[in-house]
Amino acid sequence: MPLSGPRREEQEHPRAFLAAHRVPFARVEPHERSRPAGGGVAAACELDLALDHGQPGVLLHLVLAELLARLEHDQHGAGAVVRVQDDRVAGPVRRGRRVEIPALHGGSVYAYTQPLFMPLVVDSFVMGPFQSNCYVVRSERGAAEAAVIDPGDDPTPLRLDLAGMGARTAAILVTHTDVDHIGGVAALAEGTGVDVWAPSGEVDALRNGETRGGMRVLPHDPEHVVSGGDEVVVAGITFDVVDVPGHSAGHIAFHADGHLFSGDLLFAGSVGRVDLPGGDWDTLLASVRALLDRFPGDTVVHPGHGPATTLERELQTNPFLRDLRAESS
Repeated sequence: MPLSGPRREEQEHPRAFLAAHRVPFARVEPHERSRPAGGGVAAACELDLALDHGQPGVLLHLVLAELLARLEHDQHGAGAVVRVQDDRVAGPVRRGRRVEIPALHGGSVYAYTQPLFMPLVVDSFVMGPFQSNCYVVRSERGAAEAAVIDPGDDPTPLRLDLAGMGARTAAILVTHTDVDHIGGVAALAEGTGVDVWAPSGEVDALRNGETRGGMRVLPHDPEHVVSGGDEVVVAGITFDVVDVPGHSAGHIAFHADGHLFSGDLLFAGSVGRVDLPGGDWDTLLASVRALLDRFPGDTVVHPGHGPATTLERELQTNPFLRDLRAESS
């Protein structure tokens, strides 16, 4: 079934120059990309730092510190350090690459390395009749490889969109094996030749092609089975695997750089159902409690259905977590 349309969770920032300060040796050159049609926003930032040796008296590191502080605190130009998703959830930034800053004078031995922080790029696609979220995760905008999480239906439109991004599928990650989360796994894996990482506690459903409730999917034998404590390193991203049973017995979540892909454990304003085989309310609540204890409140939750949220927002407002609120007060 074709996609009902991507919901791009992307970022934007305006041009920021230091022309007002007339600094001749340091400049910022934002590299802006066009706004996608889906209503989201996209941009990338490259800091191209140069020197003018005709001005040896100015302290380079002070100017750069001022520049980075302004970029970090300017809420109107926050794209350099904060990703704003389509539902206005601010994404934390905890990952960065490092760029060498040259010494002020040619003969100087002094130089230092400045970290330039960039968030993950997460695009979500609503798939199939159950309207489940499939996530495409890249290390940065323009990255050639992407991790695909929970492809729940025909992946053909997804592959076309990936080609339009200039990216290819590097890995398939599965949070749990309900039909609306693995319906497209076999087709995508066979069409791209990439490996699949599936939860060890539910892998038989994917291998046999029969999910809870007797629903059928194309079977696939995943190359990797994982459980809590494992790491998955794909597409330049390190995902931590977290056990989160409750919605289903072997449910897992993937965490990377402040982003939690929670499957059907936790939604914005709701939680996963527990009335199917393997579901249990007390276990689900314990899993959410463990997430709140382990990760900071600004961790962005990308659920299996509906919009993104944060752990703190759900702790404070989710009607199904009132017991956890009482525990934390």
